[in-house]
Amino acid sequence: MKHDAVAVVDFGGQYAHLIATKVRRHRVLAEILQPEDAVEKFAAYKGIILSGSPSLSSHGEDSEYTKAVYDLEIPILGLCFGHQEIAKHYGGEVIHGGREWGAADFELQREHPLFKGIPRHSKVWMSHFDSVAAVGPDFEELGISRLGSGEQRHRYAAIGSDRHRRYGFQYHPEVDDTEFGDRMLANFVLEICGCRPSWTMDRYIEEQMARITAQVGDDSVFLLASGGVDSTVAAILLGRALGEGRLNLLHVDNGLMRKDESREVLGLFRRMGLDKNLHFIDASTDFLAALAGVTEPEQKRAIIGNTFVEVFQREATRLGIADHLLGQGTIYPDTIETGGTRRADTIKTHHNRVPIIEEMIAAGKVIEPLADLYKVEVRELGEKLGVPHDLVWRHPFPGPGLGVRLLCSDGTVSEAELAEPRRQARSLAAAFGLDADILPIRSVGVKADLRCYEHPVLLHGAVDFDTLLEAAGTILRRTEGVNRCVWNLAEAMPQTLSLLPATVTRERLDLLREADHLVMDGLRRHGLYEEIWQCPTVLVPLSLDERGRETVIVRPIYSERAMTASPARLTPALLDELRRHILALPGVSGLMLDITTKPPATIEWE
Repeated sequence: MKHDAVAVVDFGGQYAHLIATKVRRHRVLAEILQPEDAVEKFAAYKGIILSGSPSLSSHGEDSEYTKAVYDLEIPILGLCFGHQEIAKHYGGEVIHGGREWGAADFELQREHPLFKGIPRHSKVWMSHFDSVAAVGPDFEELGISRLGSGEQRHRYAAIGSDRHRRYGFQYHPEVDDTEFGDRMLANFVLEICGCRPSWTMDRYIEEQMARITAQVGDDSVFLLASGGVDSTVAAILLGRALGEGRLNLLHVDNGLMRKDESREVLGLFRRMGLDKNLHFIDASTDFLAALAGVTEPEQKRAIIGNTFVEVFQREATRLGIADHLLGQGTIYPDTIETGGTRRADTIKTHHNRVPIIEEMIAAGKVIEPLADLYKVEVRELGEKLGVPHDLVWRHPFPGPGLGVRLLCSDGTVSEAELAEPRRQARSLAAAFGLDADILPIRSVGVKADLRCYEHPVLLHGAVDFDTLLEAAGTILRRTEGVNRCVWNLAEAMPQTLSLLPATVTRERLDLLREADHLVMDGLRRHGLYEEIWQCPTVLVPLSLDERGRETVIVRPIYSERAMTASPARLTPALLDELRRHILALPGVSGLMLDITTKPPATIEWE
């Protein structure tokens, strides 16, 4: 059957592939094209969507693309960078300014088919440095935005020309945090473009099974199976396509697992009948030896990824299956955050995207049946394949494990670097009745599709959660050099913020395991585990007393695809419980709650 299709032009934005996924969920085929593809490739599509980008439209960056697409009589929708490019092409103006992060209030200026079924006021999700300052002839302003109470309105949040059938959104309708984003994309694809909805997930499964058998041929697969939903669904899909006799599973205890994790994973695989060719290796000594003395986040991720491959190759040789393809449960956020498309910026290197893995992929030695999917699609696929509910909805756990939740440091920090952000943050926090300081550590973030490595802001004070989130959003927008806000859960604002020298050790990992166990157990007992998408617990080498004890930070978030996230609310009863139990752990001097959206912070700290 021939499907109506939409082309998504990938300018390297973090959400380009997510646009295609969201369009497919409306049962319309969406395919990724490159900006420099010949105009003839676009002619068969019923619509075109231009993605965001880490490039600056105001500076003319990434401007050498196939602009002949604008001559086609096909509707085009631009998002963020794409929105700005459409405005420029038709005589508008784009400036470097008016940056926005996170949720914004969106106000429609008039009724329009793009916004059919959408109220005049709603929430949209922003992440940009550039803004449209004027539009050309035949274009009109369809919507404006505001960030926070009392903020000045931001013009041209949505623009359009019905004569040209060209439209633009400054915000990202493809992310789950845009309240009616799905409806907006559906209106473009189904109403403006006139596509017939005929694409289904069942069709995707059929095609993916065919791809697996074609790629593997007469060979077999050796899958690294962590026990998470991604690797487990990949195992079942590969087993269905190839037969169990051609699939071997390897579970590696890298020493960076949660408390009792490997024992529980092996038991789960046995209960699911995946233990026929299941292998286990305790390689914690290998990983900890390789990580000894290392403090830089990207170096840690690379070491963990390379050590996984070394262990895999060693075990494959020992078992006599070294000629098997390497199977991985890689999903799309792993690829895009590692800069896996031509224009994408590297936010953080995932363990399954280190150079040696990339070389194996180029040589055809790796198979990744979930590489085009996001977590929500993997879960949908898992349910169709009969994976148990508890596993399908298990909290995501990063491949590098606690290695990216155990922050390390050489113990040095530039006080001069902290002075101006501290002044700005304190001034802004005071307006909300809060105290503030800058933590002398840094964490990974993402701003306008670019990696940032900046300081968190510590907030202290008894305000309601909504005020706390508004304060965090204001501070992060207006303060340079910060990408995260945390709320102090102790009774008093710390008088000491001492950065400690620290590396990856069994002792620190054991402390983090205990804190993480308390958080996970608390979420389950208070009925919040399935409501919250993920809740990393982080150990930071930051002492709030004179005894050199460290700080625990809890990061509960709501999300579906990990490309965006919002801070989750924990009940007062659970917060009180965590204060009592975590602050009582030997080696812990402080407890904080991460209240940052993604962007500008990533979900994990490293």
